[in-house]
Amino acid sequence: MSETQSQSRSQSRPMPRGTRRPGGHGPMRGGVVEKPQDFKATMNKLIAYCKKYVPAVVVAVVLGAVGTVCQIIGPNKIKDITNEIVNGLPAIVEGKPVLRSIDFAAVNRIAFTLIALYAGYALLSYMQSWIMATVSQKAAQSLRDDVSKKINRLPLRYFDNTSNGDVLSLITNDVDAIGQTLGQSLGALVTSVTLFIGALIMMFANNVTMTLTAIGVSVIGMILMSVIMMVSQKYFTQQQVALGQTNGHVEEMYAGHVIVKAYSGEADSIRQFEKYNDSLYQSGWKSQFLSGLMMPLMTFIGNLGYVAVCVVGAALAMDGKIEFGVIVAFMMYIRLFTQPLAQFAQALQNLQRCAAASERVFGFLEQQEMSTDAQGTFAQKRAEIEAAAGHAHESDALGDRARGDVDFDHVDFSYKPGKPIIRDFTAHASAGQKIALVGPTGAGKTTMVNLLMRFYELDGGQIRIDGVPTTEIPRSEVHKQFAMVLQDTWVFQGTVKENVIYDKQGVTDEQVRNACKAVGLDKFIESLPNGYDTVLDDKAALSAGQKQLLTIARAMVQDAPILILDEATSSVDTRTEELIQIAMDKLSQGRTSIVIAHRLSTIRNADQILVMNHGEIIERGTHEQLLDANGFYANLYNSQFASLVA
Repeated sequence: MSETQSQSRSQSRPMPRGTRRPGGHGPMRGGVVEKPQDFKATMNKLIAYCKKYVPAVVVAVVLGAVGTVCQIIGPNKIKDITNEIVNGLPAIVEGKPVLRSIDFAAVNRIAFTLIALYAGYALLSYMQSWIMATVSQKAAQSLRDDVSKKINRLPLRYFDNTSNGDVLSLITNDVDAIGQTLGQSLGALVTSVTLFIGALIMMFANNVTMTLTAIGVSVIGMILMSVIMMVSQKYFTQQQVALGQTNGHVEEMYAGHVIVKAYSGEADSIRQFEKYNDSLYQSGWKSQFLSGLMMPLMTFIGNLGYVAVCVVGAALAMDGKIEFGVIVAFMMYIRLFTQPLAQFAQALQNLQRCAAASERVFGFLEQQEMSTDAQGTFAQKRAEIEAAAGHAHESDALGDRARGDVDFDHVDFSYKPGKPIIRDFTAHASAGQKIALVGPTGAGKTTMVNLLMRFYELDGGQIRIDGVPTTEIPRSEVHKQFAMVLQDTWVFQGTVKENVIYDKQGVTDEQVRNACKAVGLDKFIESLPNGYDTVLDDKAALSAGQKQLLTIARAMVQDAPILILDEATSSVDTRTEELIQIAMDKLSQGRTSIVIAHRLSTIRNADQILVMNHGEIIERGTHEQLLDANGFYANLYNSQFASLVA
């Protein structure tokens, strides 16, 4: 297996028990909220990123604030209506009934004003929601687009040290968290603050005593909720840990289900699961029970506030200090006063979560990118080099296609500074030659292929294709010259034909069939329900060998001048391997082939074999020459031959 492949595969394996993949499950509602390391700096970055949306956000915030003001004024108008009606009802004055009339003109005038206020509140709130939903989705779309583009600009060094799950979480969980906060929490925060302050002002304006009574009841409720939150916090933490342990165990056992069955580990697996599941039950029950008290407690505090206001208001009304309408208004203001408290707390939690997600997203976007790519095309650069050497127009007929000459000129490379992997690697492959790289695991074979493809930048030396240094042309121009067949196969969601063609333009059905026939896959494909139009995916019912044959057919259809074969026959049986070798020999005609192989029997007909160890070429020559030298290669070959005979 290749060095980089082994790293990426190890990162995609299930995580150890007791751990959780980042972004796998967000914090549960009412549970522990992840906090950013630098809230202020991160939010400034988010504001700077969304600066083109700032005018729209400001408009939405103003609309929401004005709409909230309309909502706040409403109860005061209801007070006026109530007082007008009460003043018009019959009354007992000194023991005698006094008839009065209700001023319906005033009542109608106030009622229409009230309708206008609530209609304005509804309209302005709708406009705010529409603007914020549009802004949040556009911002999220822009972030996802930038993350996607950033992935293509990052060097493979980054992905060597970062799991696929982390990057996937950025595009899904983190960007969604940012979008939801922008769309909901930001507007809710502004309206909650406006509603809280406005309701408090209107309450004080109507009566100070009743306002202090309402505040006192609310403070008692806040204290009780704070106590519950402090007690439940530890149980939410335990629940998150237990959830991670349970998820990790299930994922681990599912991924290794065959091994568990083969080694009769079901009983131990069940015992471990029951342990984690019981821990999750205990912590989950306690945390959910305590958090479940919040809503009844809020309801109780709200009802207690109504009772307190009614009692105090009744006493004040009996003394003639307030009108009856003030009590009615306060009944509504109590709700408007207590409602924002929960919304405000939830909005702050969401902002914390948004900042934590933004910190990860912007941290990813700020990662160091690959070096600036060169400009121009391969054909243009080759023409310039040939003209400078006095060989103008020699390659005009080839266009953007390389002849296939490959030169490694004193190449040095290291994944980490001070720890060289490739040392002074020098080799030449003429167009049409088959070059094999062999050696023990970790010798640097796949690293050389990655350097040839310019997946990594060199520490020293040069790699040239047809005399053109790969650093002097765009990476995409380098990649056009290669077709690859790796040890790890890849089948995507699509038909068999689409999997074979992949991104190649202008491929005919006949070319697809010929490629599949060349690798011996045509009869199997024809046996599928819809033949070449059968839909496959990553869980398609194909054997490992059949997937490998499919990827080889894909390489044939690409028709690139240089082939890279990294253990291309490792997943097939001996008979299939022979068929593939015949197909590969036909495919290699007129093309440069660079083969990485552990089965030395597959590269006996190579034009040149480079024997690598510790990043250096220790032997080179043909199969027969290396066997006659009786050195490192001969020992490798003889040991494999002896094991086959045995």
